[in-house]
Amino acid sequence: MMVLITYDVNTTSVAGQRRLRQVARTCEDYGQRVQNSVFECLVDPQQLKEMQIKLERIIDPQTDSLRYYRLGANWKGKVQHVGAKQGYDPEGFLMV
Repeated sequence: MMVLITYDVNTTSVAGQRRLRQVARTCEDYGQRVQNSVFECLVDPQQLKEMQIKLERIIDPQTDSLRYYRLGANWKGKVQHVGAKQGYDPEGFLMV
């Protein structure tokens, strides 16, 4: 299933800046950054739960927030990209 993850981490402190980096690194383990604080993650239900646990251990719920948008298995018809930064297909071929 495709899950869109967005986050807002308070970076007014050194601890907040560290949390921001940790959240981004964790999201990179599961998906692709598509905007500054937005990731598209193609995961199964187990991976989603694992990722949520990791992310929710990192953030400070008093000052930070996470949002999960479950787009499901038929996500391709629900995502439209316009503008800069070429889109990608996580199910497509990867050339190295």
